[in-house]
Amino acid sequence: MSAPPFTLPDSVKQEPGLGNLPCLKVTGPHATATVYRHGAHVALFQPHGARPVLFMSQASRSEPGKAIRGGVPVIFPWFGAHPTDPAAPAHGTARLTDWNLVSAAQRPDGVVELLFTFPPFLQYRVAIGYQLELTLTVYNSGQGPMRFEEALHTYFAVSNIHQCSVTGLKEARYDSTVEGVIQKSQGENPIRFTAETDRLYLNTRATCVIHDPGWHRRIVVEKSGSDSTVVWNPWITKSKALPDFGDNEWPGMLCIETVNARSNAITLAAGQQHAMRAIIHVEPLPTGEAPPT
Repeated sequence: MSAPPFTLPDSVKQEPGLGNLPCLKVTGPHATATVYRHGAHVALFQPHGARPVLFMSQASRSEPGKAIRGGVPVIFPWFGAHPTDPAAPAHGTARLTDWNLVSAAQRPDGVVELLFTFPPFLQYRVAIGYQLELTLTVYNSGQGPMRFEEALHTYFAVSNIHQCSVTGLKEARYDSTVEGVIQKSQGENPIRFTAETDRLYLNTRATCVIHDPGWHRRIVVEKSGSDSTVVWNPWITKSKALPDFGDNEWPGMLCIETVNARSNAITLAAGQQHAMRAIIHVEPLPTGEAPPT
């Protein structure tokens, strides 16, 4: 595990992580975090005095060439299956290889910033403070237009999926892989979970909120530069079919993903760049707040 060509701040230590994959252990003034060079993968974000915000599967593969299950996988340059090559890895190649760590610093306000690159297209800034701010920037350094899909495939830890709900996508339209429908309206109601859920909400830049009464908190997911949102929980059967996900882990997690996919895929002209950002913070559930209806 080679050292970076610069001095790390005292709040950042390079250590071997799961499967001896090199990772950065961040102990900042506001939060702790673990970030792997493999996929530039954020595996832990935990504000001081609070529960972890992100979910990590205990069955995750932790080896070169395999995706880490949980945390925040970076999806690029396609979302889901490759459109023409069935042998290509799902969700692209960015999450399967090591990224370059090009800087690490602690700002005067106590926020710890890590900057990764995946040449020649990607730059990824991870800012760890009271909130977690993730910024994925794509550069088109080629001679012609560049079309891609992307996602911050964020897994959140929740007390019990049966008790949780998601607000922010009122009246948004979505495609559902599980239901076999396209362009269905969410309507007025919050999202609740009673079965496998895999929905791609299109044409929305809305902030989403996970309401978790079991842990008396709300997780707020703001975003910019993203026109799609995915909501996912594998439930019982799908969990058993995933080799890197525990059979009984599904009640404790929920994905709210910051995405540009399908009709919201991005096309960049030569020389252009595009930034997609997710800002995640946790706040207490107000005393006496009734669950959204």
